[in-house]
Amino acid sequence: MSPDALERTMRQALALAARGRGRVEPNPMVGAVVLAENGDAVGEGWHRQFGGPHAEVFALAAAGEKARGGTLVVTLEPCCHHGKTPPCTDAVLKAGVRRVFAAMSDPFPKVAGGGLKLLRDAGLEVHVGLCEAEAMRLNAPFRKLVHTGKPWVHVKWAMTLDGKLATRARDSKWISGEESRRRVHELRGRMDAILVGRGTVAADDPLLTARPPGPRVPTRVVVTASGSLPDRCQLLATARETPVVVYTHADNVGRLTNWSAGGAEVVPLPASDAGLSIDAVLADLGRRRFTNVLVEGGAGLLGSLLDARAADEYHVFVAPKLAGGAAAPSPVGGAGVAAMAEALPVAEFAAEPSGGDVYLHGFATDPEARP
Repeated sequence: MSPDALERTMRQALALAARGRGRVEPNPMVGAVVLAENGDAVGEGWHRQFGGPHAEVFALAAAGEKARGGTLVVTLEPCCHHGKTPPCTDAVLKAGVRRVFAAMSDPFPKVAGGGLKLLRDAGLEVHVGLCEAEAMRLNAPFRKLVHTGKPWVHVKWAMTLDGKLATRARDSKWISGEESRRRVHELRGRMDAILVGRGTVAADDPLLTARPPGPRVPTRVVVTASGSLPDRCQLLATARETPVVVYTHADNVGRLTNWSAGGAEVVPLPASDAGLSIDAVLADLGRRRFTNVLVEGGAGLLGSLLDARAADEYHVFVAPKLAGGAAAPSPVGGAGVAAMAEALPVAEFAAEPSGGDVYLHGFATDPEARP
C-alpha cells in the first residue's frame, strides 16, 4: 500500500476518533480502520463512550475474517492491560492482522510502549508515528492529565470591539449574538467543569449548564478565597440537581455553611495575598479525573490563570459593538505583564464568523508540544 494511501487512512481514523469528543474522557479519543490484504477498507470504529469497547474492537469486529493478513491503522497504541475492558492487543492478535500502524504511543503508564512491544514480540510488523502530530494535538488534554495530573484549561469570554466585558454599570446581557451563545453551550456540553469567580456569581447569577444538554454534565465550580457568596442564586438552588463545588480559603469555610447545606461541596484550599492557589484548584480538579475544564470569568479569575500561565486554549467572541467608559471592565484582570515582549503568545490563531460576531480561537502554545 502506498504511503499516501496509508496517510489518508490514518486521517480517516483520526476523524473517527474525534467523534468520541466529550463522551470518552478521561480516556483518550481513538479511531481505527482495518485494511484487507488487498488494501480495501473492511472495518472501522472509534471509542464511543467511557467504559465501552475501544476503537480496535469495533473495527476488527466489523472486518471479521477479512482482517486476517491485513493491516490495522489506529490513532493510538493498542492497550495491553485489563481496565474496564480487556486488552485491545488480545483482539488484535486474535484477528490475525499482519501489520499495525499506530499514530502515537500511549503515554498512560500501564501501556507506554508495552502494547507495541507485545505485538512485535508476537511477530507483527509494527510502525509508529504516521500523522503523530495530529494525533498528539487531538489528545492534548488526555496527555496533559496523564503527565501533570491537571486538566486542560479552556478560557472563554465575550467582549465588545473596544475590549469591554460589560458596561460601566456592569450590564453584560447580551454582548454576543445568538450563534455565539449557541457555540458556548455546545462547548459547555463537552466539559467536565465550568469555573467562575465570586464576582460573576454575584453580578450575573449564572446557571452554568449546557442548553440543550451535551454529552457531559459539567460540574459548576466557584472560586472564592473570601467565601463571600450570595445566599440565594441559581447555582445554590440547583446544587442538588447538578453538582456544585466551591473552593475557598480554609479559614472561610464557615461562611459557606448554607452552601454545604444546600448540596454544594465546599473545598478548603491554601491562599495568599493574591487569592487562592490556581495550581491547587487545578490539582484538585485533576484528582477528580477531569480532563477539560472551561473558565468563563470574571476578570479576576481569568487574570489569575493567565498570570500563572495556566490556560491552554482560548475561545473569544468579539461583538461589533462599542461600550466605552474607563470604568467598564475588560475581560482579563490580574497583574498582567510589564513589557509587551512578555505578552503571552497565541499559537494556531484562527478567526471565523459567528453570526454577527467573530470567534477567535487559539492555544497558549502549540498543542502537540504541551505535556
